[in-house]
Amino acid sequence: MGHLVKGGGGYDLVNTVCQVAAKRAFGEAGLSPGDVDVAEIYDSFTITAMIQLEEIGFCAKGEGGSFVEDGNIELGGALPLNTHGGLLSCAHPGVPGGLLHMVEAVTQLRGGAGERQVSGACVALCTNASAVASNFSMALLGREPR
Repeated sequence: MGHLVKGGGGYDLVNTVCQVAAKRAFGEAGLSPGDVDVAEIYDSFTITAMIQLEEIGFCAKGEGGSFVEDGNIELGGALPLNTHGGLLSCAHPGVPGGLLHMVEAVTQLRGGAGERQVSGACVALCTNASAVASNFSMALLGREPR
């Protein structure tokens, strides 16, 4: 399930089109943020990931910092995030980083991530953003529980 959304004049750094893509993708999939087992969120900058955590609905606006600080995005946390290290550690800029998120999501769902495997992962979320998230895509990938 994927969605590409292009923003207009009503969006800015803290009110992005990310929420539009999330609403559409979750609605069509019949899922909610609470159903996501692992998230591969486009993290061109630290704030990009934080904004998306809030805009997608993993935590309330203004609570991204405490959500992260409480360990929720760690392996074993409520929402393991960027289990391959994320773009800030391996791919940004200059490499097709958004595709690395998709590859990692599929690896997680197949159970092939080794030490970074999210146990029992059945639903993965991937995002990709450009131009301060004024252009945004989101995909929900899933498999049947084993």
